[in-house]
Amino acid sequence: MRPFVRVVTSAESSGADAAAIAGGIPSRALMQRAGAAAASEIALRYRDRLDGEVIVLAGAGNNGGDGWVVARALATSGVRVTVVEPIPAKTADCSAERALAMQALDAGAVISGDAARELPGRPDLIIDGLLGTGGSGAPRGAVASLIDAANAHGAAIVALDVPSGLDASTGATDGSVITADLTLTFATLKRGHVVNRGVCGTIVVLDIGLGLPDPASSAPSLVDEPWVADAIPRTPPDAHKGTRKKLVIVGGHEGMAGATILAARAALRSGIGMVKLVVAAASVRVIQEAEPHALAASWPADDVGVDEEIGKWADAVVIGPGLGRTDESRALLERVLRRWTGPTLLDADAITLFEKRSADLAALLAGRVALLTPHPAEFARLAGSTVDRVLTDRFEAATSIASALGAAILLKGVPTIVTSSDGRRLVSAAGTPVLATGGSGDVLSGIAGTLLAQTGDGFIAGAAGAWVHGRAAERVPQTPGDIRGLTLDDVVNELRGAWSFDTRPARYPVIAELPSLTATR
Repeated sequence: MRPFVRVVTSAESSGADAAAIAGGIPSRALMQRAGAAAASEIALRYRDRLDGEVIVLAGAGNNGGDGWVVARALATSGVRVTVVEPIPAKTADCSAERALAMQALDAGAVISGDAARELPGRPDLIIDGLLGTGGSGAPRGAVASLIDAANAHGAAIVALDVPSGLDASTGATDGSVITADLTLTFATLKRGHVVNRGVCGTIVVLDIGLGLPDPASSAPSLVDEPWVADAIPRTPPDAHKGTRKKLVIVGGHEGMAGATILAARAALRSGIGMVKLVVAAASVRVIQEAEPHALAASWPADDVGVDEEIGKWADAVVIGPGLGRTDESRALLERVLRRWTGPTLLDADAITLFEKRSADLAALLAGRVALLTPHPAEFARLAGSTVDRVLTDRFEAATSIASALGAAILLKGVPTIVTSSDGRRLVSAAGTPVLATGGSGDVLSGIAGTLLAQTGDGFIAGAAGAWVHGRAAERVPQTPGDIRGLTLDDVVNELRGAWSFDTRPARYPVIAELPSLTATR
């Protein structure tokens, strides 16, 4: 598999830069590479706007230095560039790039001091180089004023590294923050980008020559299309329903059959050979009428029934969609986990029924291949935590529980974090708000359950399943920021195309790209 793009904190990003510098790459060379790559990308994506006026907002630190490099590159290409610097350059590299850019800029093209609290003229494009990855806390003074003015102006905005005012590590915005149409970041993706997509617009990661990711780094990696294409098994030409595997989905309490139907439809769209829905007796007829491509059976009342309906038939089991939280549901869950010891995915009520009982769940899982797919509230119940704490620590939250359970954990959200039992982590940032509706997790269970049956690996099934789930949502025709009129049926229908992969090399220096989830200017 090709190298991953790491998803890092501010400190980890600085550490990667420091390692490159220690390895012999001058810090100013990194700045010039970053600025040049950004200028090239801007020229490609905003060529029509470069006929007008471009304003570069340059801060006092190295993010401002990136801005000066961009300003010089665009001005050298004949673009009318004005640089607004609310605070004089403070770092040596920024000062050096400012001096170099001044040679290419027109007279009067730099606005400083008190005049640098407002935007001059009517620019067609604004480039934000005010505050970079190391920025923290609420912007103040002239910087805050410029951020507010840029947002109100109506011009397209490109942010360098991170939108100014966004905490690169947490995604928090304590005050004014740039709302970008395009964010160009360098070498790594920052956690703040994927937590707070709404202010980033399209996110593009550009290579600046830091070298391959350190294999010893503990930073999680971004799941992307080539990785998923390589991770999932191919369907052989002589495949039959047995080689495509058989999945049992246990759930569907009376009045909750829809959850299992969604999971079954997603599994069938994901290439499973056969699906059997094991549901409450009152739901069997509903299941058979609604999903004729799936087999149906009622909840087994004893161990022999589990062996007959599940143990002798399944390659993997999904348990939880529509299971309910009754005493009957709990008894069924524990009976199935005692008798069935193959690959197992637990979702929804199957997780909640073990609220504050993770040790009991670990004993029942007993070393099998397992994947849990909780949303933050379900995870908080299992871990005896709070939703706020889970969201604050989302990148590390599942590490200890995954180890204790001996299972992979897929923590749903924006982004989704998949953690293996041995501490590896992958981040899936695919998806749109179309998935923010009841039943979305059931669709994910069907996708990931299929992959669990076919790969026998909970970590791969979770990461690849989360990405495909998100990609199907991205394929649904929609206006960013407005998903009214769309349903999960649209997502399930797009699964067919979501399994087709483009594995051609990226257009260098782009090494990763996430689409905008909001309307652009």
